Amino acid sequence: MAFVEQSTDGRLATITITRPEALNAISGDVADEIAAAFRAAAGNGSVWTVVLAAAGDRAFCVGADLKERNTLDDEGWARNRVRMRELFEAIRDCPVPTIASVFGFALGGGFELALSCDLIVASEDAVFGLPETTVGIVPGGGGTQLLARKIGLARAKELIFTGRRLPVEEAHEWGLVARVAPRGELASATADLAGRILAASPVAVREAKSAMDGGFGIPLQDALELEDAAWRRAIASDDRREGVAAFNEKRGPGWTGR
Repeated sequence: MAFVEQSTDGRLATITITRPEALNAISGDVADEIAAAFRAAAGNGSVWTVVLAAAGDRAFCVGADLKERNTLDDEGWARNRVRMRELFEAIRDCPVPTIASVFGFALGGGFELALSCDLIVASEDAVFGLPETTVGIVPGGGGTQLLARKIGLARAKELIFTGRRLPVEEAHEWGLVARVAPRGELASATADLAGRILAASPVAVREAKSAMDGGFGIPLQDALELEDAAWRRAIASDDRREGVAAFNEKRGPGWTGR
């Protein structure tokens, strides 16, 4: 792949955007490559957690490639829209936990990449924003929906209506960012969080993610039914048997993911 690198370390997959000369802007080809990488990770049973990272030192991702879009006619915009929707859907549909490792600018679609992940670890210099309305566009990678769900409707409206940039301290205070680390420690902080997730049963984590994502925003009783179904699937797994046995035998569990 020209714009994305994939690597695995045990059960952890890392997908890295490698277009730093363009501040990791999302062209149609970049969108296709990220989507393909997430689909590959989702279909790989040996992968239990995925990190989305980026190359360079200035920006995690500044959003859509507006230079490319400036060359598109209306039909081209429509085709580009399909590619972008497939990108963000591939991230949101990933069944295992996903972590965005963010530094520098995460703007527009770059912010939406992070929002599409389950968790965000950010460096102390990270800045988030959805400036689309200031150039006549509406956030289209899930920003109008995901941001409101994570920080509340009023805060999301203020950020989207004005295009204001959100410093990492405020993002952390609002619960948008799970962890903040010095720039030089971002990779290790991300790896630490991933490692803590990988220490838990992958079956239980997948089922918990499914229940939380599926139950958000629906009536409580319906959500509790989703939780019950997830609980029953986890209880029927080899991981549950191993986890309970390991606890009683006072040893570390040997998860199989089954």
